[in-house]
Amino acid sequence: MSFADQPSIRNGLLNALRSETFAEFRPHLELVDLPIKHVLVEANQPTSHVCFIEIGLGSMVALNPDSETVEIGHIGREGMTGHHLALLTSQTPNRTFMQVAGAGYLMPASAFLSLLEKSDEVRMLFLNYVQTCELQLAHSALAYARYNVNQRLARWLLMMQDRLDSSDLPVTHEFLSLMLGVRRSGVTDQIHVLEGAHAIKATRGNIHVRNRAKLEGIAGGSYGVPEREYERLIGQSPRFRHQA
Repeated sequence: MSFADQPSIRNGLLNALRSETFAEFRPHLELVDLPIKHVLVEANQPTSHVCFIEIGLGSMVALNPDSETVEIGHIGREGMTGHHLALLTSQTPNRTFMQVAGAGYLMPASAFLSLLEKSDEVRMLFLNYVQTCELQLAHSALAYARYNVNQRLARWLLMMQDRLDSSDLPVTHEFLSLMLGVRRSGVTDQIHVLEGAHAIKATRGNIHVRNRAKLEGIAGGSYGVPEREYERLIGQSPRFRHQA
């Protein structure tokens, strides 16, 4: 087991804990590699662990008996998987898996729930985090209903950049299709539009963000509200950390 030191941790939730409270989390945290496609939360099965992602990107998807799927949320260094446990719900119909490989701290669900019950501070922090997840979902629904595919693509790319802390986003057409809820054949056209605006540069398996300000302009009001709510409730910014 790898024991974590709080100053070296990138995860926003673990960093938001007071040092005394983090000391109670620390013995239960195990740093593990998270390969691509690794399932962190399986649908309709008891969730055994939460995971505080340090590097990489988790994708939460809704799925139904007709084998229809759509992405409903991103999870990166700002958050954790298995947030339904904070609502004292042991399982969920949604699945969460790694879309971009990385690493994170696993914590047994039993230990997480014990600290949640014991501490008002812990309970408040993670209920606030659930609020930010619900708002992300709400604004995804708003984006699907009121914004065009190009604006939605710009929003998702901004959200990815926030969580990966990089201008290079290792994404496939399959993933973009899942994100946008459109056929893969339509993804290329939307990428070309953003390239034409000089906001991104696409190569095989990668999208490079050339101009974030232009990407934000294209996304418009579809991006920003959940990010501001995270800053207000968690006390840290989830946005991309610009490199000097």
